[in-house]
Amino acid sequence: MSPDLVIDISQQALKVTILLSAPMLMAALLVGLLVGVFQAATQINENTLSFIPKLFAMVAVLFAIGPWMLSTIMTFTRDLISSIPNMLV
Repeated sequence: MSPDLVIDISQQALKVTILLSAPMLMAALLVGLLVGVFQAATQINENTLSFIPKLFAMVAVLFAIGPWMLSTIMTFTRDLISSIPNMLV
């Protein structure tokens, strides 16, 4: 196994990781921003107020794009496992 192959596999793994985590992180970021603006406008300073909406947003995103996430990770894993014989040569 050459160092170039290891770097290529690592880059693919990082790409898949970013693709899978970005939608949920963006949802949490947007909801956190909206809740922060609401808290600043109403002067409500409660830390737990932002947790529940973020949690609901992330669960909603997970339900919405869960099948795509599963298919993406399955494709990556299937390709990685099927390329094992070529790596050993």
